[in-house]
Amino acid sequence: MKRWIGAVSAALMVLAAMPAQAADKVVLMLNWYVYGEHAPFYYGKAKGIYAAEGIELEIQEGRGSAATTQAVAAKTADFGYVDVPTMMRAAIKGAPVVATGVLLQTSPMSAMGFADKNIRKPEDIKGKTVAITPADSMTQIWPLFLKKTGLKESDFQTVAGDGQTKLNAVINGQADLLLGYVMDQSMKIKDATGKDVYPIKFADYGINMVSSGIIANSDYVKANADLVRRFMSATTKAVEAAEKEPKAAAQSILDANPKGGKIDTLTQGFELTIPLYRTAETKSKRPFQVTDQNMTDSVNLMVEYGGLDAKAKDNPKAFYTNDYLPKSGS
Repeated sequence: MKRWIGAVSAALMVLAAMPAQAADKVVLMLNWYVYGEHAPFYYGKAKGIYAAEGIELEIQEGRGSAATTQAVAAKTADFGYVDVPTMMRAAIKGAPVVATGVLLQTSPMSAMGFADKNIRKPEDIKGKTVAITPADSMTQIWPLFLKKTGLKESDFQTVAGDGQTKLNAVINGQADLLLGYVMDQSMKIKDATGKDVYPIKFADYGINMVSSGIIANSDYVKANADLVRRFMSATTKAVEAAEKEPKAAAQSILDANPKGGKIDTLTQGFELTIPLYRTAETKSKRPFQVTDQNMTDSVNLMVEYGGLDAKAKDNPKAFYTNDYLPKSGS
């Protein structure tokens, strides 16, 4: 009996001396500099949601969805948070990338200006000046918005520049509106001026297409299926937790990035993002559960208006998978 107890004690001592299994290090690269939309990732990390799935998460800021997609394709980032239509354009040209979850299932694209200018509907754009960034995702879909609303390019003036130039044009009064995301550029303008912004949302005029989601290298997904499942499980839980505590989620951005913005506009930006997570078809589902129809419609719109190669319509499912998402009760 003493020998048995001694053997058990020795075994327990060996187990105690063994190091705990190391967490998997994962790099998530964002689509852009941090803003309110990114709150769930920081909140999930701060609350230990990723750690609970055995993941040590590093969040890196991006410099545009195209650049982040390139980084994921080259495996310099494990996952990316990007504009999914931008990812599609890279994938159809051979980039080995796939969306493992589509978070924003309603488009955040809009034409926005100061609320006190009283530009509330497409008809109000006539005679105004619109600031655009040539070749970005919004400018590519802009012709469809014009078609849907009966506007012509001759109805207004345009000024062109990069993202900051576009913001400055509205802030300084050189333009009445800019093309931007409801939870991004509007908050930057409010931070700079203290003035409210009113967005004319593309989605309100029948332009229903997906936006941001998680992507990964196709080979990485095949080689790390369990890790991808754990990452998507943690990210789903992080989004759900952040939805319940928007201000705390926004604060987690500032805790990690003290110069990442102002708490009020970060919170407001995130609150503007939450309604974009689901469509009428997915309102009862967990985040990221995009429908085949939504993706097919998005591909069709991108082929017609967004410069996506027509062969994309042959197999829309090549661009995304829901196979790594947690089930309803997990």
